[in-house]
Amino acid sequence: MLTGDLKNQIDRIWDAFWSGGISNPLEVIEQITYLLFLRRLDDLQTLEENKATRLKRPLERHIFPEGKDPKKRPYADLRWSRFKHFAAAEMFTVVDQHVFPFLRTLGGDTSTYAHHMKDARFTIPKPALLVKVVELLDAVPLDDRDTKGDLYEYMLGKIASAGQNGQFRTPRHVIRLMVEMTTPGPKDVICDPACGTAGFLVAAGEFLREHHPEILRDAKLKAHFHQNAFHGFDFDSTMLRIGSMNMLLHGVENPDIRYRDSLAQDHAGEEERYTLVLANPPFAGSLDTESTAKDLQQVVKTKKTELLFLALFLRLLKPGGRAAVIVPDGVLFGSSKAHKELRRMLIEEQKLDGVVSLPGGVFKPYAGVSTAILLFTKTNSGGTDHVWFYDCTADGWSLDDKRTPLLSEDKLGPVPEAKLTATDHAKNNLPDILTRWRERDGKDRKRPRTAQSFCIPKADLVAQGYDLSLNRYKEVVHEEVQHRSPQEILAELAKLEVEIQKGMKELGGMLR
Repeated sequence: MLTGDLKNQIDRIWDAFWSGGISNPLEVIEQITYLLFLRRLDDLQTLEENKATRLKRPLERHIFPEGKDPKKRPYADLRWSRFKHFAAAEMFTVVDQHVFPFLRTLGGDTSTYAHHMKDARFTIPKPALLVKVVELLDAVPLDDRDTKGDLYEYMLGKIASAGQNGQFRTPRHVIRLMVEMTTPGPKDVICDPACGTAGFLVAAGEFLREHHPEILRDAKLKAHFHQNAFHGFDFDSTMLRIGSMNMLLHGVENPDIRYRDSLAQDHAGEEERYTLVLANPPFAGSLDTESTAKDLQQVVKTKKTELLFLALFLRLLKPGGRAAVIVPDGVLFGSSKAHKELRRMLIEEQKLDGVVSLPGGVFKPYAGVSTAILLFTKTNSGGTDHVWFYDCTADGWSLDDKRTPLLSEDKLGPVPEAKLTATDHAKNNLPDILTRWRERDGKDRKRPRTAQSFCIPKADLVAQGYDLSLNRYKEVVHEEVQHRSPQEILAELAKLEVEIQKGMKELGGMLR
Protein backbone atom coordinates (compact mmCIF):
# COMPACT_ATOMS: atom_id res chain seq x y z
CA MET A 1 0.00 0.00 0.00
CA LEU A 2 1.34 3.42 -0.94
CA THR A 3 2.03 6.02 1.71
CA GLY A 4 0.74 9.54 1.40
CA ASP A 5 4.30 10.80 0.79
CA LEU A 6 4.79 8.52 -2.21
CA LYS A 7 1.44 9.52 -3.67
CA ASN A 8 2.41 13.16 -3.23
CA GLN A 9 5.67 12.49 -5.10
CA ILE A 10 3.77 11.00 -8.03
CA ASP A 11 1.26 13.86 -7.93
CA ARG A 12 4.15 16.33 -8.18
CA ILE A 13 5.57 14.50 -11.21
CA TRP A 14 2.14 14.53 -12.84
CA ASP A 15 1.63 18.22 -12.06
CA ALA A 16 5.07 19.01 -13.49
CA PHE A 17 4.05 17.50 -16.84
CA TRP A 18 0.75 19.34 -16.90
CA SER A 19 2.28 22.71 -16.02
CA GLY A 20 5.08 21.97 -18.53
CA GLY A 21 2.62 21.70 -21.39
CA ILE A 22 1.86 17.94 -21.67
CA SER A 23 -1.80 17.50 -20.80
CA ASN A 24 -2.63 14.17 -22.49
CA PRO A 25 -2.51 11.63 -19.63
CA LEU A 26 -1.47 8.81 -21.99
CA GLU A 27 1.49 10.86 -23.21
CA VAL A 28 2.48 11.61 -19.61
CA ILE A 29 2.47 7.94 -18.61
CA GLU A 30 4.31 7.02 -21.82
CA GLN A 31 7.15 9.49 -21.13
CA ILE A 32 7.34 8.30 -17.51
CA THR A 33 7.49 4.71 -18.84
CA TYR A 34 10.51 5.55 -21.01
CA LEU A 35 12.32 7.22 -18.13
CA LEU A 36 11.57 4.33 -15.78
CA PHE A 37 12.92 1.93 -18.40
CA LEU A 38 16.14 3.98 -18.65
CA ARG A 39 16.51 3.84 -14.89
CA ARG A 40 15.99 0.07 -14.97
CA LEU A 41 18.69 -0.36 -17.66
CA ASP A 42 21.16 1.59 -15.54
CA ASP A 43 20.28 -0.53 -12.47
CA LEU A 44 20.84 -3.72 -14.49
CA GLN A 45 24.23 -2.48 -15.70
CA THR A 46 25.20 -1.60 -12.12
CA LEU A 47 24.22 -5.11 -10.99
CA GLU A 48 26.37 -6.62 -13.74
CA GLU A 49 29.33 -4.43 -12.73
CA ASN A 50 28.98 -5.32 -9.04
CA LYS A 51 28.77 -9.01 -9.93
CA ALA A 52 31.91 -8.77 -12.10
CA THR A 53 33.79 -6.94 -9.34
CA ARG A 54 32.71 -9.45 -6.70
CA LEU A 55 33.69 -12.46 -8.82
CA LYS A 56 36.74 -10.70 -10.27
CA ARG A 57 35.62 -11.50 -13.80
CA PRO A 58 34.96 -9.41 -16.91
CA LEU A 59 31.44 -8.11 -17.48
CA GLU A 60 29.25 -10.87 -18.97
CA ARG A 61 26.70 -8.45 -20.38
CA HIS A 62 27.14 -4.86 -21.56
CA ILE A 63 23.76 -3.12 -21.66
CA PHE A 64 25.53 0.15 -22.37
CA PRO A 65 28.43 -0.70 -24.71
CA GLU A 66 31.92 0.59 -24.20
CA GLY A 67 33.13 3.41 -26.44
CA LYS A 68 30.96 6.02 -28.16
CA ASP A 69 27.63 6.08 -29.95
CA PRO A 70 27.27 7.04 -33.66
CA LYS A 71 27.13 10.72 -32.66
CA LYS A 72 30.44 10.43 -30.77
CA ARG A 73 28.92 10.59 -27.29
CA PRO A 74 30.32 8.11 -24.76
CA TYR A 75 27.74 5.39 -24.07
CA ALA A 76 28.44 5.88 -20.37
CA ASP A 77 26.79 9.31 -20.60
CA LEU A 78 23.54 7.64 -21.64
CA ARG A 79 23.14 6.02 -18.22
CA TRP A 80 20.60 7.43 -15.77
CA SER A 81 23.20 7.70 -13.02
CA ARG A 82 25.32 9.93 -15.27
CA PHE A 83 22.93 12.20 -17.13
CA LYS A 84 20.84 12.97 -14.03
CA HIS A 85 23.76 15.13 -12.84
CA PHE A 86 24.09 17.11 -16.11
CA ALA A 87 23.01 20.73 -16.47
CA ALA A 88 19.54 21.23 -17.95
CA ALA A 89 20.58 22.02 -21.53
CA GLU A 90 23.12 19.18 -21.70
CA MET A 91 20.73 16.66 -20.12
CA PHE A 92 18.08 17.58 -22.66
CA THR A 93 20.51 17.17 -25.57
CA VAL A 94 21.79 13.81 -24.30
CA VAL A 95 18.33 12.36 -23.69
CA ASP A 96 16.83 13.68 -26.94
CA GLN A 97 19.69 13.09 -29.38
CA HIS A 98 21.52 10.12 -27.83
CA VAL A 99 19.45 8.20 -25.26
CA PHE A 100 16.27 7.80 -27.30
CA PRO A 101 18.05 6.76 -30.53
CA PHE A 102 19.88 4.19 -28.35
CA LEU A 103 16.55 2.96 -26.95
CA ARG A 104 15.13 2.49 -30.43
CA THR A 105 18.05 0.27 -31.47
CA LEU A 106 18.39 -1.72 -28.26
CA GLY A 107 18.94 -5.04 -30.02
CA GLY A 108 21.11 -6.51 -27.29
CA ASP A 109 18.21 -6.68 -24.85
CA THR A 110 15.85 -9.32 -26.24
CA SER A 111 13.16 -8.64 -23.62
CA THR A 112 9.62 -7.67 -24.51
CA TYR A 113 10.35 -4.21 -23.06
CA ALA A 114 13.19 -3.52 -25.50
CA HIS A 115 10.95 -4.69 -28.35
CA HIS A 116 8.28 -2.14 -27.48
CA MET A 117 10.82 0.68 -27.20
CA LYS A 118 11.81 0.50 -30.87
CA ASP A 119 9.50 3.39 -31.81
CA ALA A 120 10.05 5.40 -28.61
CA ARG A 121 9.47 9.14 -29.04
CA PHE A 122 10.80 11.82 -26.72
CA THR A 123 8.14 14.53 -26.40
CA ILE A 124 9.15 16.44 -23.26
CA PRO A 125 9.33 19.98 -24.71
CA LYS A 126 11.67 21.86 -22.35
CA PRO A 127 14.97 21.17 -20.56
CA ALA A 128 13.59 22.56 -17.28
CA LEU A 129 10.70 20.08 -17.33
CA LEU A 130 13.04 17.14 -18.05
CA VAL A 131 15.31 18.11 -15.13
CA LYS A 132 12.36 18.42 -12.79
CA VAL A 133 10.85 15.06 -13.82
CA VAL A 134 14.22 13.25 -13.60
CA GLU A 135 14.82 14.69 -10.12
CA LEU A 136 11.35 13.67 -8.94
CA LEU A 137 11.57 10.16 -10.45
CA ASP A 138 15.05 9.68 -9.02
CA ALA A 139 13.65 10.30 -5.53
CA VAL A 140 11.00 7.58 -5.92
CA PRO A 141 12.11 4.30 -4.26
CA LEU A 142 12.07 1.47 -6.80
CA ASP A 143 13.87 -1.23 -4.81
CA ASP A 144 10.73 -2.97 -3.54
CA ARG A 145 8.55 -4.84 -6.07
CA ASP A 146 5.30 -4.05 -4.25
CA THR A 147 6.12 -0.35 -4.12
CA LYS A 148 7.09 -0.27 -7.81
CA GLY A 149 3.91 -2.02 -8.85
CA ASP A 150 1.68 0.11 -6.63
CA LEU A 151 3.32 3.30 -7.89
CA TYR A 152 2.69 2.41 -11.50
CA GLU A 153 -0.89 1.35 -10.76
CA TYR A 154 -1.43 4.69 -9.02
CA MET A 155 -0.16 6.47 -12.13
CA LEU A 156 -2.39 4.35 -14.37
CA GLY A 157 -5.30 5.35 -12.16
CA LYS A 158 -4.62 8.92 -13.22
CA ILE A 159 -5.37 7.97 -16.83
CA ALA A 160 -8.87 7.08 -15.66
CA SER A 161 -9.33 10.06 -13.35
CA ALA A 162 -8.23 12.43 -16.11
CA GLY A 163 -11.33 11.39 -18.02
CA GLN A 164 -9.57 10.30 -21.21
CA ASN A 165 -8.85 6.85 -22.59
CA GLY A 166 -10.51 5.24 -19.58
CA GLN A 167 -11.69 2.43 -21.80
CA PHE A 168 -8.27 0.90 -21.25
CA ARG A 169 -8.80 0.57 -17.54
CA THR A 170 -11.11 -2.02 -16.01
CA PRO A 171 -11.70 -1.24 -12.30
CA ARG A 172 -9.01 -3.08 -10.36
CA HIS A 173 -11.42 -4.48 -7.79
CA VAL A 174 -13.48 -6.10 -10.58
CA ILE A 175 -10.29 -7.59 -12.07
CA ARG A 176 -9.29 -8.91 -8.63
CA LEU A 177 -12.73 -10.51 -8.23
CA MET A 178 -12.42 -12.31 -11.58
CA VAL A 179 -8.91 -13.55 -10.74
CA GLU A 180 -10.03 -14.78 -7.31
CA MET A 181 -12.98 -16.63 -8.91
CA THR A 182 -10.75 -18.43 -11.43
CA THR A 183 -7.88 -19.15 -8.97
CA PRO A 184 -4.85 -19.23 -11.32
CA GLY A 185 -2.39 -22.04 -10.64
CA PRO A 186 1.41 -22.14 -11.01
CA LYS A 187 1.22 -24.09 -14.30
CA ASP A 188 -1.53 -22.03 -15.92
CA VAL A 189 -0.89 -20.33 -19.27
CA ILE A 190 -2.88 -17.12 -19.03
CA CYS A 191 -4.05 -14.93 -21.91
CA ASP A 192 -5.76 -11.56 -22.27
CA PRO A 193 -6.43 -10.97 -26.00
CA ALA A 194 -7.17 -7.25 -25.40
CA CYS A 195 -4.71 -6.55 -22.62
CA GLY A 196 -4.48 -2.74 -22.54
CA THR A 197 -2.38 -1.86 -19.49
CA ALA A 198 -2.14 -5.60 -18.58
CA GLY A 199 -4.30 -5.26 -15.48
CA PHE A 200 -5.62 -8.84 -15.65
CA LEU A 201 -2.14 -10.31 -16.16
CA VAL A 202 -0.70 -8.24 -13.31
CA ALA A 203 -3.50 -9.31 -10.94
CA ALA A 204 -3.02 -12.97 -11.92
CA GLY A 205 0.73 -12.63 -11.23
CA GLU A 206 0.10 -11.11 -7.82
CA PHE A 207 -2.40 -13.89 -7.00
CA LEU A 208 0.21 -16.52 -7.88
CA ARG A 209 2.88 -14.86 -5.73
CA GLU A 210 0.46 -14.69 -2.79
CA HIS A 211 -1.08 -18.17 -3.02
CA HIS A 212 1.75 -20.16 -4.64
CA PRO A 213 5.06 -18.87 -3.23
CA GLU A 214 6.70 -22.08 -4.45
CA ILE A 215 6.79 -20.61 -7.98
CA LEU A 216 9.80 -18.52 -6.99
CA ARG A 217 11.62 -21.43 -5.28
CA ASP A 218 11.19 -24.14 -7.91
CA ALA A 219 13.45 -23.51 -10.95
CA LYS A 220 10.96 -24.86 -13.54
CA LEU A 221 7.98 -23.02 -12.09
CA LYS A 222 10.03 -19.82 -11.81
CA ALA A 223 11.09 -20.04 -15.47
CA HIS A 224 7.45 -20.67 -16.47
CA PHE A 225 6.28 -17.70 -14.38
CA HIS A 226 8.75 -15.27 -15.96
CA GLN A 227 8.75 -16.57 -19.55
CA ASN A 228 5.61 -18.55 -20.44
CA ALA A 229 2.74 -17.86 -18.02
CA PHE A 230 1.53 -14.46 -19.25
CA HIS A 231 0.36 -13.56 -22.76
CA GLY A 232 -1.28 -10.30 -23.79
CA PHE A 233 -2.28 -8.90 -27.18
CA ASP A 234 -3.21 -5.35 -28.19
CA PHE A 235 -3.07 -3.29 -31.36
CA ASP A 236 -2.15 -0.02 -29.64
CA SER A 237 1.64 0.33 -29.36
CA THR A 238 1.34 2.82 -26.49
CA MET A 239 -0.71 0.31 -24.52
CA LEU A 240 1.85 -2.41 -25.25
CA ARG A 241 4.63 -0.27 -23.79
CA ILE A 242 2.59 0.64 -20.74
CA GLY A 243 1.39 -2.94 -20.24
CA SER A 244 4.94 -4.27 -20.54
CA MET A 245 6.26 -1.77 -18.01
CA ASN A 246 3.38 -2.60 -15.67
CA MET A 247 4.37 -6.27 -15.78
CA LEU A 248 8.05 -5.44 -15.31
CA LEU A 249 7.39 -3.29 -12.25
CA HIS A 250 5.27 -6.10 -10.81
CA GLY A 251 8.22 -8.45 -11.10
CA VAL A 252 7.55 -10.45 -14.30
CA GLU A 253 10.79 -10.48 -16.26
CA ASN A 254 9.73 -11.36 -19.80
CA PRO A 255 5.98 -11.66 -20.44
CA ASP A 256 4.66 -12.22 -23.96
CA ILE A 257 3.04 -8.85 -24.69
CA ARG A 258 2.57 -8.58 -28.45
CA TYR A 259 1.06 -6.44 -31.18
CA ARG A 260 -1.92 -8.33 -32.53
CA ASP A 261 -5.41 -7.58 -33.76
CA SER A 262 -7.11 -10.45 -31.97
CA LEU A 263 -10.11 -10.61 -34.30
CA ALA A 264 -8.09 -10.42 -37.53
CA GLN A 265 -6.91 -13.32 -39.66
CA ASP A 266 -3.47 -13.55 -38.01
CA HIS A 267 -4.00 -15.65 -34.89
CA ALA A 268 -2.93 -18.95 -36.43
CA GLY A 269 -0.99 -21.05 -33.97
CA GLU A 270 -2.84 -19.65 -30.96
CA GLU A 271 -5.65 -22.21 -31.01
CA GLU A 272 -6.04 -24.26 -27.82
CA ARG A 273 -2.85 -22.80 -26.38
CA TYR A 274 -4.09 -21.29 -23.09
CA THR A 275 -5.55 -22.69 -19.89
CA LEU A 276 -7.06 -19.43 -18.60
CA VAL A 277 -8.52 -16.41 -20.40
CA LEU A 278 -9.20 -13.21 -18.44
CA ALA A 279 -10.50 -10.29 -20.47
CA ASN A 280 -12.62 -7.21 -20.85
CA PRO A 281 -12.34 -6.72 -24.61
CA PRO A 282 -13.49 -3.53 -26.34
CA PHE A 283 -16.97 -3.85 -27.81
CA ALA A 284 -16.89 -1.41 -30.68
CA GLY A 285 -20.07 -2.51 -32.39
CA SER A 286 -19.59 -3.98 -35.84
CA LEU A 287 -16.50 -4.96 -37.82
CA ASP A 288 -15.76 -5.22 -41.50
CA THR A 289 -16.40 -8.86 -42.35
CA GLU A 290 -13.50 -8.87 -44.81
CA SER A 291 -10.92 -8.15 -42.11
CA THR A 292 -12.35 -10.59 -39.58
CA ALA A 293 -10.87 -14.04 -39.13
CA LYS A 294 -12.76 -16.53 -41.29
CA ASP A 295 -12.53 -19.31 -38.70
CA LEU A 296 -14.30 -17.09 -36.16
CA GLN A 297 -16.99 -16.33 -38.73
CA GLN A 298 -17.48 -20.07 -39.12
CA VAL A 299 -18.08 -20.43 -35.38
CA VAL A 300 -20.61 -17.61 -35.27
CA LYS A 301 -21.72 -15.69 -38.36
CA THR A 302 -21.82 -12.08 -37.15
CA LYS A 303 -20.14 -8.69 -37.32
CA LYS A 304 -20.73 -8.04 -33.61
CA THR A 305 -17.39 -7.77 -31.82
CA GLU A 306 -18.76 -9.00 -28.48
CA LEU A 307 -19.82 -12.29 -30.07
CA LEU A 308 -16.63 -12.65 -32.11
CA PHE A 309 -14.53 -12.19 -28.98
CA LEU A 310 -16.45 -14.94 -27.20
CA ALA A 311 -15.85 -17.23 -30.19
CA LEU A 312 -12.16 -16.27 -30.01
CA PHE A 313 -11.94 -17.11 -26.29
CA LEU A 314 -13.31 -20.58 -27.02
CA ARG A 315 -10.80 -20.97 -29.84
CA LEU A 316 -7.83 -19.92 -27.65
CA LEU A 317 -8.63 -22.18 -24.69
CA LYS A 318 -7.34 -25.71 -24.28
CA PRO A 319 -9.99 -28.32 -23.39
CA GLY A 320 -10.38 -28.00 -19.63
CA GLY A 321 -9.36 -24.33 -19.81
CA ARG A 322 -11.53 -21.76 -18.10
CA ALA A 323 -12.47 -18.15 -18.68
CA ALA A 324 -13.83 -15.12 -16.83
CA VAL A 325 -14.75 -12.36 -19.26
CA ILE A 326 -16.84 -9.20 -19.21
CA VAL A 327 -19.62 -8.90 -21.79
CA PRO A 328 -22.31 -6.29 -22.45
CA ASP A 329 -25.76 -7.35 -21.29
CA GLY A 330 -26.96 -7.74 -24.88
CA VAL A 331 -24.94 -10.96 -25.12
CA LEU A 332 -27.14 -12.46 -22.39
CA PHE A 333 -30.51 -11.87 -24.05
CA GLY A 334 -29.91 -10.74 -27.67
CA SER A 335 -32.48 -12.28 -29.98
CA SER A 336 -30.46 -12.53 -33.20
CA LYS A 337 -29.55 -15.95 -34.58
CA ALA A 338 -25.85 -15.36 -33.73
CA HIS A 339 -26.63 -14.37 -30.12
CA LYS A 340 -28.77 -17.47 -29.55
CA GLU A 341 -26.29 -19.80 -31.24
CA LEU A 342 -23.37 -18.59 -29.12
CA ARG A 343 -25.36 -19.02 -25.89
CA ARG A 344 -26.45 -22.48 -27.08
CA MET A 345 -22.80 -23.41 -27.69
CA LEU A 346 -21.76 -22.25 -24.22
CA ILE A 347 -24.52 -24.25 -22.55
CA GLU A 348 -24.73 -27.36 -24.76
CA GLU A 349 -21.17 -27.82 -26.07
CA GLN A 350 -19.13 -26.27 -23.23
CA LYS A 351 -19.73 -25.84 -19.49
CA LEU A 352 -21.24 -22.49 -18.53
CA ASP A 353 -20.44 -22.04 -14.84
CA GLY A 354 -21.81 -18.66 -13.82
CA VAL A 355 -23.17 -15.23 -14.70
CA VAL A 356 -22.52 -12.22 -12.44
CA SER A 357 -24.72 -9.26 -13.30
CA LEU A 358 -22.75 -6.05 -12.58
CA PRO A 359 -24.25 -2.69 -11.58
CA GLY A 360 -24.80 -0.24 -14.44
CA GLY A 361 -22.30 2.35 -13.18
CA VAL A 362 -19.22 0.13 -12.87
CA PHE A 363 -17.58 1.66 -15.96
CA LYS A 364 -18.60 5.25 -15.36
CA PRO A 365 -17.71 7.97 -16.23
CA TYR A 366 -16.80 6.38 -19.58
CA ALA A 367 -19.85 4.22 -20.16
CA GLY A 368 -23.12 3.51 -18.41
CA VAL A 369 -23.73 0.28 -20.30
CA SER A 370 -24.84 -2.69 -18.21
CA THR A 371 -22.37 -5.56 -18.19
CA ALA A 372 -21.92 -9.05 -16.75
CA ILE A 373 -19.10 -11.45 -16.00
CA LEU A 374 -19.38 -14.77 -17.83
CA LEU A 375 -17.53 -17.73 -16.31
CA PHE A 376 -17.17 -20.89 -18.38
CA THR A 377 -15.01 -23.97 -18.96
CA LYS A 378 -14.12 -25.32 -22.38
CA THR A 379 -14.99 -29.02 -22.56
CA ASN A 380 -16.08 -29.58 -26.21
CA SER A 381 -18.45 -32.16 -24.72
CA GLY A 382 -20.99 -30.16 -22.73
CA GLY A 383 -21.25 -30.51 -18.97
CA THR A 384 -23.58 -27.62 -18.06
CA ASP A 385 -25.83 -28.90 -15.28
CA HIS A 386 -26.83 -25.77 -13.37
CA VAL A 387 -25.79 -22.17 -14.04
CA TRP A 388 -25.06 -19.97 -11.02
CA PHE A 389 -26.41 -16.39 -11.12
CA TYR A 390 -25.52 -13.46 -8.85
CA ASP A 391 -27.23 -10.06 -8.85
CA CYS A 392 -24.46 -7.62 -7.87
CA THR A 393 -25.97 -4.26 -6.91
CA ALA A 394 -22.93 -2.56 -5.29
CA ASP A 395 -19.18 -2.85 -5.83
CA GLY A 396 -17.95 -0.60 -3.01
CA TRP A 397 -17.89 2.64 -5.01
CA SER A 398 -20.63 5.13 -5.89
CA LEU A 399 -22.24 4.35 -9.23
CA ASP A 400 -22.21 7.95 -10.47
CA ASP A 401 -19.55 9.65 -12.58
CA LYS A 402 -17.40 10.42 -9.51
CA ARG A 403 -17.05 6.75 -8.41
CA THR A 404 -16.08 7.64 -4.85
CA PRO A 405 -15.47 4.84 -2.30
CA LEU A 406 -18.44 4.12 -0.02
CA LEU A 407 -16.41 2.31 2.66
CA SER A 408 -13.01 2.62 4.31
CA GLU A 409 -10.11 1.11 2.35
CA ASP A 410 -9.92 -1.99 4.56
CA LYS A 411 -13.50 -2.91 3.57
CA LEU A 412 -13.18 -2.54 -0.20
CA GLY A 413 -12.53 -5.17 -2.86
CA PRO A 414 -13.40 -8.88 -3.00
CA VAL A 415 -10.94 -9.82 -0.22
CA PRO A 416 -11.22 -6.97 2.34
CA GLU A 417 -8.91 -6.79 5.34
CA ALA A 418 -11.80 -6.10 7.74
CA LYS A 419 -15.01 -8.10 8.14
CA LEU A 420 -18.09 -6.56 6.57
CA THR A 421 -21.36 -5.99 8.42
CA ALA A 422 -24.78 -6.37 6.78
CA THR A 423 -24.81 -2.60 6.22
CA ASP A 424 -21.36 -2.81 4.60
CA HIS A 425 -22.53 -5.67 2.36
CA ALA A 426 -25.21 -3.39 0.92
CA LYS A 427 -22.35 -1.15 -0.27
CA ASN A 428 -19.89 -3.88 -1.34
CA ASN A 429 -21.21 -7.21 -2.66
CA LEU A 430 -17.85 -8.50 -3.94
CA PRO A 431 -16.79 -10.57 -0.87
CA ASP A 432 -20.25 -12.19 -0.86
CA ILE A 433 -19.92 -13.01 -4.58
CA LEU A 434 -16.68 -14.84 -3.85
CA THR A 435 -18.15 -16.72 -0.87
CA ARG A 436 -21.27 -17.83 -2.72
CA TRP A 437 -19.33 -18.71 -5.89
CA ARG A 438 -17.38 -21.24 -3.83
CA GLU A 439 -20.68 -22.65 -2.55
CA ARG A 440 -22.36 -22.87 -5.97
CA ASP A 441 -22.32 -26.67 -5.97
CA GLY A 442 -23.48 -26.84 -2.35
CA LYS A 443 -25.58 -24.40 -0.36
CA ASP A 444 -26.32 -22.10 -3.29
CA ARG A 445 -28.14 -24.90 -5.15
CA LYS A 446 -30.91 -24.67 -2.54
CA ARG A 447 -31.36 -20.89 -2.48
CA PRO A 448 -34.72 -19.58 -3.74
CA ARG A 449 -34.86 -17.42 -6.85
CA THR A 450 -35.73 -14.47 -4.65
CA ALA A 451 -32.19 -14.53 -3.18
CA GLN A 452 -29.26 -12.45 -4.42
CA SER A 453 -27.70 -15.60 -5.89
CA PHE A 454 -29.34 -18.79 -7.09
CA CYS A 455 -28.82 -21.69 -9.51
CA ILE A 456 -30.90 -22.41 -12.60
CA PRO A 457 -31.08 -25.96 -14.03
CA LYS A 458 -30.04 -26.39 -17.64
CA ALA A 459 -33.56 -27.52 -18.61
CA ASP A 460 -35.00 -24.13 -17.58
CA LEU A 461 -32.37 -22.30 -19.66
CA VAL A 462 -33.20 -24.41 -22.69
CA ALA A 463 -36.94 -23.77 -22.19
CA GLN A 464 -36.25 -20.02 -22.23
CA GLY A 465 -34.32 -20.18 -25.50
CA TYR A 466 -30.93 -20.06 -23.69
CA ASP A 467 -31.71 -16.61 -22.29
CA LEU A 468 -29.07 -15.71 -19.66
CA SER A 469 -30.49 -12.45 -18.32
CA LEU A 470 -30.83 -12.68 -14.56
CA ASN A 471 -34.22 -10.92 -14.51
CA ARG A 472 -35.67 -13.71 -16.64
CA TYR A 473 -35.30 -16.08 -13.67
CA LYS A 474 -35.20 -13.86 -10.57
CA GLU A 475 -38.42 -13.82 -8.56
CA VAL A 476 -39.52 -10.72 -6.64
CA VAL A 477 -40.80 -10.98 -3.08
CA HIS A 478 -44.20 -9.30 -2.83
CA GLU A 479 -44.92 -7.91 0.61
CA GLU A 480 -48.34 -8.80 1.95
CA VAL A 481 -50.46 -5.71 2.55
CA GLN A 482 -52.97 -5.84 5.43
CA HIS A 483 -56.35 -4.58 4.10
CA ARG A 484 -58.91 -3.22 6.60
CA SER A 485 -62.55 -4.19 6.41
CA PRO A 486 -65.13 -1.66 5.09
CA GLN A 487 -66.88 -1.66 8.50
CA GLU A 488 -63.67 -0.53 10.25
CA ILE A 489 -63.13 2.29 7.73
CA LEU A 490 -66.79 3.50 8.04
CA ALA A 491 -66.62 3.44 11.87
CA GLU A 492 -63.43 5.53 11.79
CA LEU A 493 -65.01 8.04 9.38
CA ALA A 494 -68.10 8.38 11.67
CA LYS A 495 -65.81 8.99 14.66
CA LEU A 496 -63.88 11.60 12.68
CA GLU A 497 -67.14 13.36 11.67
CA VAL A 498 -68.20 13.63 15.36
CA GLU A 499 -64.84 15.18 16.27
CA ILE A 500 -65.11 17.70 13.39
CA GLN A 501 -68.61 18.78 14.47
CA LYS A 502 -67.48 19.14 18.08
CA GLY A 503 -64.56 21.28 16.92
CA MET A 504 -66.86 23.50 14.81
CA LYS A 505 -69.15 24.14 17.84
CA GLU A 506 -66.19 25.10 19.99
CA LEU A 507 -64.89 27.45 17.30
CA GLY A 508 -68.38 29.07 16.96
CA GLY A 509 -68.53 29.69 20.73
CA MET A 510 -65.12 31.39 20.67
CA LEU A 511 -66.18 33.67 17.81
CA ARG A 512 -69.33 34.81 19.75
